[in-house]
Amino acid sequence: MAEEEGFEKAHHHEEEEDKKKKKETMMSPWEQHSAVISIPRYDYNAPSSLLHHSLSGFLITCTIKREKSATKEAISILDKVKYVGSCSNADSGNLDNSDDNATKRRKICPEDDQDGETKTASNNSGKTSGTCLSPEMPDTNLDSGHVLSLVKLTRSGLLLFTFPRNTPADTVGIVSNIMESVESGISKSPLWCHRIFPIQETCSLNEKELQTVVSKLVFQFMNDKQHKVSHPVKFAVGYNRRGIEETELKIVKDTSNGSDKFALLDRNKCFGVVAAAVKTAVSDSVVDLKSPEFSVLVELLPLSGVPNGSLVVAVSVLPQNLVNTKPRLCIKALVCDSKAKGGKH
Repeated sequence: MAEEEGFEKAHHHEEEEDKKKKKETMMSPWEQHSAVISIPRYDYNAPSSLLHHSLSGFLITCTIKREKSATKEAISILDKVKYVGSCSNADSGNLDNSDDNATKRRKICPEDDQDGETKTASNNSGKTSGTCLSPEMPDTNLDSGHVLSLVKLTRSGLLLFTFPRNTPADTVGIVSNIMESVESGISKSPLWCHRIFPIQETCSLNEKELQTVVSKLVFQFMNDKQHKVSHPVKFAVGYNRRGIEETELKIVKDTSNGSDKFALLDRNKCFGVVAAAVKTAVSDSVVDLKSPEFSVLVELLPLSGVPNGSLVVAVSVLPQNLVNTKPRLCIKALVCDSKAKGGKH
């Protein structure tokens, strides 16, 4: 009798295992990814902080309607290269290691809860608390114990992570290392994340603040002995009004009542301000769109939960090895453009 009961239990266990395996094979890519890494929650204090302070971080383009998968993939990439979480046991050069310990390595803020799911940028309804990620960056000046925040945006196909205020993070160096790992074949190309734009500073989109930030970053670039430049120094300027379509831009201009608050939404005006700031920092400089020695990239951030008319941009000065000049000036892709699907990036 005992043997029969044991057989029935074993048979029942096998049936349950078969059902579980069958369910796993039917899981969508997002559900499979979800089983590996818990997705962080939005930090709803971050947009307000961006309005008043300069922050560094990463703006990531990804496949539209795959923001959740891209978020987890981005966390995994940063985890594996020791830029997020305590990764003392991780292989810092390989992004393809098992994700089994990814959640354990991630530090969660006390008020956070990982059990729920984050809404995609295309669906702005609902509100969740903010999960923060703990960066440990031995290759940079960032001390352990700080956190990265996931910031909610109003456009699909974009992810924004920011460091806290006054956190020294070499975001350009981080992205450079990630690109080298992918390009060398040490790491596989990401599935969902297309480009990682390293944000050195943020500021409000007005002439005074933009000039100050650009001049500061150009001075830093020129004073870095790693960068060898010729004279005159060749530079280029890129401006991405991401999230502001032409029709929306016209509405903004029509409702501004002649105010210059939105003047820098005009591409030519913004280029002029940035170029003047570069000239202030390096008088011996010329514009060269074909082979710039450094590029000033300005990205308009479509922040959610900020007052109407509040415009914030991310600014970085990047070396030539991190940018493409054709067909347009932008940060290099992590994957071939032919593989990047889901819209314009």
